[in-house]
Amino acid sequence: MSKRDVRYNVQVDHYIAKSAEFARPVMEHLRELIHKAIPDIEEHIKWGMPAFYFHGPLCSFAAFKQHAVFGFWKTKLMDDPGGYLGERSNQGGEAMGNLGRITNLKDLPPDKVILDFLKQAKRLNEEGIKVPAAPKKKGPVAEMPDDLLAALKKNKKAMTTYDNFSATNKKEYVEWITEAKTETTRKKRIETAVEWMAEGKIRNWKYVRESKAGTK
Repeated sequence: MSKRDVRYNVQVDHYIAKSAEFARPVMEHLRELIHKAIPDIEEHIKWGMPAFYFHGPLCSFAAFKQHAVFGFWKTKLMDDPGGYLGERSNQGGEAMGNLGRITNLKDLPPDKVILDFLKQAKRLNEEGIKVPAAPKKKGPVAEMPDDLLAALKKNKKAMTTYDNFSATNKKEYVEWITEAKTETTRKKRIETAVEWMAEGKIRNWKYVRESKAGTK
């Protein structure tokens, strides 16, 4: 590698040079394989570590006091018949990265395996294939107060609205009612809640309306 080669970022040179002695040959070797597989790769320093971009982030490596790590951004979409990619996540294996703790060149998979991973990652980025978003966890269901339930049962539209609410929207109404300091306030809030839900409104509908108005 020539330090004058524009494909090589001098900041990455400095990062490697300042790293622990055991890690330097590991990162130099990985760096060469990355450029061999993807000649048009771009080098950056992101999050304090060398990161390699080709149509978006592709892979990165880092060195710590006693080990180095190497990982891909789209590991879950990559074929790994040899089982080298740990748990197949952005933090698979025993350490941050996908290949576990790397302390010398012998800890790396064969070059042909790494090159295959790099070419897979390149294809995924070229084709714009994204890792599916993790399913959102459902929030806890708010426990319906008996008096609110009784009021909603008398208004079919309000009951339907409540049933179709997200856990968050249900919780906002329940907390508003249960936090009332007097019985009179509680009854008034229940009446208002039923009225609003019959109109399909969430608890904080006024703020949503004001927010949208402010963006016009």
